[in-house]
Amino acid sequence: MIKEIDLTNCPIVFGRAYNGANGKKIAIDYEGTVYMLKFPPLAKDKSTELSYTNSCYSEHIASSIFNLIGVEAHETFLGTYTVGDKKKVVCACKDFTSESTRFFDFCSIKNTVLESSESNGTGTELSEILDTISKQNYVSPLFLEEHFWKVFVVDALLGNFDRHNGNWGFLYDEHSGVFRVAPVYDCGSCLLPQADDIIMNKVLNDKNELYSRIYTFPASIIKINGKKINYRDFLMSAEYSLCNDAIRVIVPKINITQINEFIDNVPYITNLQREFYKYYIEARYNMILVPALELVNSIA
Repeated sequence: MIKEIDLTNCPIVFGRAYNGANGKKIAIDYEGTVYMLKFPPLAKDKSTELSYTNSCYSEHIASSIFNLIGVEAHETFLGTYTVGDKKKVVCACKDFTSESTRFFDFCSIKNTVLESSESNGTGTELSEILDTISKQNYVSPLFLEEHFWKVFVVDALLGNFDRHNGNWGFLYDEHSGVFRVAPVYDCGSCLLPQADDIIMNKVLNDKNELYSRIYTFPASIIKINGKKINYRDFLMSAEYSLCNDAIRVIVPKINITQINEFIDNVPYITNLQREFYKYYIEARYNMILVPALELVNSIA
């Protein structure tokens, strides 16, 4: 039986505040470790029957898949938290900072590169992002671009539509003065978080519904000439050598059986959700990433 964890009575850690538009967040102490609790936001899509999005499930499942593939992400688990008379499923995200470690998001770093584009740090034009990566001096530009593309490839697997400049970044150790890339976090926009039972059943039973959610949307928030990148079209273009390298590194590490076994043990989700997540991830793997790997290997 899958263990359920009630976090309602955990001590709240004051002095921690979190930005972001998707749901409320508080810090708690759970068994001596600080976790940020992410609460499910209200569903914005009026066409769905959901009252709240599935973003907490998406956060946990997607972050865990990053770790399974070998791209470091924050540690998460699902629990419950009761507010008034409402028990909500929340995602507990382990705090990866410390008293001597500070976090800087890429948006902030982008604003410090004076020689880069005149647009502000939130701009997600691919050319500007790559230009900032090449000109920043916090970590090795080559290492950072390799990391960027590895995350992009996994986001393609998971259908992330919101990997903006505020949800990836760096950790700075004040004792050593060393920067390093922070674990991947903020994955709540993966795996169609607005999908309700009706949409999930359509995707499971109608190939056209599945194809539209793989070949058409969700798109990446990253843009080329103002247009959001279509994951499949972009990866199949093979125009960026380091992206091609990331495909060669990441795709062979994706173990669908291992991912399915993990999803089978995720608490709180329904059997329909379980079936949907497994089906959707495997379809994106077979229809986007496998053809991309075959292509880049053929031109190596």
